Amino acid sequence: MTGENTAPAPIEWLTLPELADLLGETVSRVRRMLDDRQFVASRRDGGVLKVPAAFVLDDRPLSSLRGTLFVLHDAGFSDDEAIDWLFAPEDTIGMTPLDALRAGRKSEVRRVAQTLA
Repeated sequence: MTGENTAPAPIEWLTLPELADLLGETVSRVRRMLDDRQFVASRRDGGVLKVPAAFVLDDRPLSSLRGTLFVLHDAGFSDDEAIDWLFAPEDTIGMTPLDALRAGRKSEVRRVAQTLA
């Protein structure tokens, strides 16, 4: 055996109504949050629009996510590609970019994201 298993953990997904319930908001407000890039969503399974549950911290949108999403989109990432990158192990950070954001390391994550353009 060589190396260790670096496969990312499965993503827990929330539908927009589930996210709205978690945040104590309406589905319309959650859609506006998507438009404002506080979250990104995907239609990966069955065509239902879903948001990764890890984008929520303490029943609020992860505050450092929005700016990071702008950097990724400026680098040409689609929403799906941005989600994939956030959940993939990043050697230069030593963890997934999302874990680093949740740990308060947004500047480091954004510096790495800017190099992807």
